[in-house]
Amino acid sequence: MDFSLTEDHVALQDAVRRFCDGEYPAHQRGNAEDAALAARRRAGLAALGVTGLTIAPDFGGSGYGAVETMLVAQQLGRALGGAGWLASGMPAAALIGVAGSAPQRSQWLEAAACGDKVLALAVGEADARYDLSRLAVRATETGDGWRIEGTKTLVFDGGVADAFVVAVRTSGERGSRHGLSLFLVDADAPGITRRSFATIDARGAAHVSFANVAVTAADLIGEAGEACALVEAALDRANAALCAESVGALEALLELTVEHLKTRTQFGAPLAKFQSLQHRIADTLIALEQGKSMACAAAMAVDESDPARRSRFVSAAKAFIGDACKNAGEWAIQLHGAMGMTEECRAGHYAKRMFAINMTYGDATWQLNRFTSHRLDEENV
Repeated sequence: MDFSLTEDHVALQDAVRRFCDGEYPAHQRGNAEDAALAARRRAGLAALGVTGLTIAPDFGGSGYGAVETMLVAQQLGRALGGAGWLASGMPAAALIGVAGSAPQRSQWLEAAACGDKVLALAVGEADARYDLSRLAVRATETGDGWRIEGTKTLVFDGGVADAFVVAVRTSGERGSRHGLSLFLVDADAPGITRRSFATIDARGAAHVSFANVAVTAADLIGEAGEACALVEAALDRANAALCAESVGALEALLELTVEHLKTRTQFGAPLAKFQSLQHRIADTLIALEQGKSMACAAAMAVDESDPARRSRFVSAAKAFIGDACKNAGEWAIQLHGAMGMTEECRAGHYAKRMFAINMTYGDATWQLNRFTSHRLDEENV
């Protein structure tokens, strides 16, 4: 199998790296953004084509696939940049692009691609624990549409989103994969309440409550009751990108830690001279190289025709990279000593971002269980 990059791939990678070097200075990486700074960076990412990376060219996007997404995500991870690019441009836009109606695509995709509008996927719930079959927020059918009632948790970019792609139950009971539907809901619709907060890695999220929010057949994405497979595919695509972002962050964290060990002295010698610390760096380097391979495997599996094989590869990558980055992040902080816990030290910011990625759309433990379930199902066929 050919893993070499094309000239276009290298050009895209270099363009994003140059943008990140300019917009995310090394001493500020991981800091919270104010509204003006976030808007400026979003405009810059839009000009590069990043906000519309996977959106079809017919709607102003670049129409790139999983490999290009992996390359971009690695560079953004290296700089702790691109807050919001994935939540709007990946799962939410992907669902509209795949299953949305012509009016939905024309109204929202072009605006999302150019960065004028922000989309957010509202799927998580407090009692669901990443399991789509456990979603309980319900849309009750009325004479002219549906009414959504319930709360979605940890909606990335939920505080600034212009529209939500909401996964709700329109039929069936909790625990069933059948009966889930998707609706495209304007964020200003009556009955929507947002409670914004910052995540551990200084990114924006919100809990979004829907109080008898009215939606119509025109707001439905795809067929009613048949959204589970669509959401799974979109989340697998997002998780493959998150794997690549984690790898980029881990690579930058390793460079920071090595530089610290070379310059910090104790007992009259650089810390890098101590063999036990060299072993920790060697372990991290091995994890990084393995993580790169797993991120590549996840990217290549995203477009698999077999959903079970796609899910198995993505879950394996997310589980391995999540655990590896958690261990590496904790050790990087230890190797920096007390300063690793301060806001001024970038090591802590990289570790927090990797911890947050691990918890996004299924943590390592959940992904490992999912992987095992798919393997058992395969063996029992």
